[in-house]
Amino acid sequence: MATTASCPPSALPISIATSTAGARLTSAHGSRASHAAARPPLPTMARAALLLPRAPLLRRLLLAGALAASYSYFLLVLQAQASVPPRYDGFAYGGAGSAATLKDAVLVEAFLDPLCSDSRDGWPPLKLAVERYSPRVSLIVHPFPLPYHTYSFMACRALHIANHLNSSSTYPLLELFFKNQGKFSNSATSSVSSSAVTGAISMMAAQAVGNSVSEFQSGFSDSRSDSAARVSFKYGCTRGVAGAPFFFVNGFLQPGAGSPIDYDTWTRILDPLVAQHGQTVEMFTSAM
Repeated sequence: MATTASCPPSALPISIATSTAGARLTSAHGSRASHAAARPPLPTMARAALLLPRAPLLRRLLLAGALAASYSYFLLVLQAQASVPPRYDGFAYGGAGSAATLKDAVLVEAFLDPLCSDSRDGWPPLKLAVERYSPRVSLIVHPFPLPYHTYSFMACRALHIANHLNSSSTYPLLELFFKNQGKFSNSATSSVSSSAVTGAISMMAAQAVGNSVSEFQSGFSDSRSDSAARVSFKYGCTRGVAGAPFFFVNGFLQPGAGSPIDYDTWTRILDPLVAQHGQTVEMFTSAM
């Protein structure tokens, strides 16, 4: 199939036409005018060729834009490197966050949005699978607020507040969010102030955390919970997370990102890994 970039095997036919005006010009100015009148009109491809000198300018503009974008990205990378968090992001499930435990187990990482229905549906089979293989499988959940859920960021802040006040209450609060997603949906909160929403979150969270409502709500005034939720979101972005739920096993993204994984699929993923994890793997390095 011919493309727009292909050229015909021969030149385009050119028709030469003269006019009375051209004849008068010939008689008035002699042979030079006759030569001008006989000059054929430029074909389409020849006229397009006259525009070629503009192409380098366009390329320079595109190159300048690419350089500006690269420089902006470089600045963002520098800024990100300058704000490394003091600890690894996420909440370890079942107290499996020690370095020794993570080293000796298959690591599952889940990026979940507390107000996302797919995250809610993906949680029970993941929890069941992790408990089945524990302690040979460890789980870390990273809160990842989706921007199209109005109060998802506040919900993620609440998880960090709960983890700070009582680390054993983080997952019970996550399950409370899953159970009560309708109360904090976009439609349910469209005519409610943000302070009223944080108050409702604090009342619900107090059940799981065991602290007073006012003590929990004061966490929303603490910039540290805001910073922690931002770090969680930024960390997800560095891992290429673009939705929820996203699942990683030993650092590798699992297929079907953005959709729940059922229990049978989890067992098919984890069974061979757990079996291999019990074997001793010798590492060889080349002699220096």
